[in-house]
Amino acid sequence: MPWRETSVMEERLRFVACLLEGEGISDVCREFGISRKTGYKIFNRYEDDGLEALTDRSRRPVRYANQLPEPVEAMIVRLKKEKPHWGARKIRELLVKRLAGNVRVPSKSGA
Repeated sequence: MPWRETSVMEERLRFVACLLEGEGISDVCREFGISRKTGYKIFNRYEDDGLEALTDRSRRPVRYANQLPEPVEAMIVRLKKEKPHWGARKIRELLVKRLAGNVRVPSKSGA
């Protein structure tokens, strides 16, 4: 008899089904090998958003702490294309002059 393959989505669906049938959260979590905290998280997501909540979510951060504003980044890329021989120091000096303190200017290593 071959091993049965299941996806994470199927396991979560089975988990929720067991809870909806009336089994206790502690017993079901023990059976599936997860903590009660994780069990509650899965079940609460299911109650809030339905079946779509059982799919994997992106772990990508919503924002990056040191990311430059889009216009500044575009300006740096444009300057580098126009003047490929310019280094970071010269590009930074030009940004400081053009932006005149309105926007945070990157360091020399970031330009």
